[in-house]
Amino acid sequence: MNDLLLLLGSTVVLGSPLVLAAMGGLLSERSGVMNIALEGKMLAAACLTAVVSSSTGNPWAGVAAGVAASVTLSLVHALVTQHFKADHIVSGMGINALAAGGTSLLVKGVFDREGAAAPVFLPVAAYWVTALVAVLYLVWYLTRTRGGIRLMAVGNSPSKSRQMGLDPLRIRIVSLLAAGLLCGLGGCLIASNAGSFTDGMTSGRGFIALAALILGGWRPLPALAGCLAFGMTEALQLQLQGTLLLGVAIPTEAWNALPYLATLVALLFRKGRGGGPASLGVN
Repeated sequence: MNDLLLLLGSTVVLGSPLVLAAMGGLLSERSGVMNIALEGKMLAAACLTAVVSSSTGNPWAGVAAGVAASVTLSLVHALVTQHFKADHIVSGMGINALAAGGTSLLVKGVFDREGAAAPVFLPVAAYWVTALVAVLYLVWYLTRTRGGIRLMAVGNSPSKSRQMGLDPLRIRIVSLLAAGLLCGLGGCLIASNAGSFTDGMTSGRGFIALAALILGGWRPLPALAGCLAFGMTEALQLQLQGTLLLGVAIPTEAWNALPYLATLVALLFRKGRGGGPASLGVN
């Protein structure tokens, strides 16, 4: 019983950052902007949260800095894809590379160490509540409000939306800003869970959140279920490390690969199914 409760608790802890990032990705992609930059935004937010918290001793300042970093990267993504009409995937890859290199330079070059310790963080329970509220709000927003219907209309057909008097550019920019906010909170939560920042600490969680979003058909509640399932997979691999399987000792690296293997298998079964915005990635 204790093992089950520990597994469920770890699932919430490890799944909540995925939920926040997935909800941010949902807003962006429902507006038609493909967003593989969730990983970079979370990484930048985690780094700035830890660095600023440790420098100022103020957890609120750390959260503000982390969210600001993520929102700034969202603005870059909006500028590159919507103003310069660049490919959305290329832009996302560039942002991920920028975040990986920039955070490494900041921590190793400026602070001359492998990570940034920050003993002052906001309680992680606040992020859990925020993740749940974000899911419930998006369920209501996308199905019950004029703004949500307009958001999905832009994602399905920007040209027809313009004919109906909507401004796809404004809607997409606002969606990307909201995505930056949620991804930023996800990065802050990752740093808060760890109590510090280490180089590359997001470890592909942004991509897993995107996979959960795709598996959920770009809908809030199924995406939530996907994030918690991946969170449970990660919790399982932590619990199973050091145990024997059929009398054989499994290397730690094999257990570490379990969440990513589960992601690949899930996406394989999802291949060919619809559900995404019709004009995803189309300017």
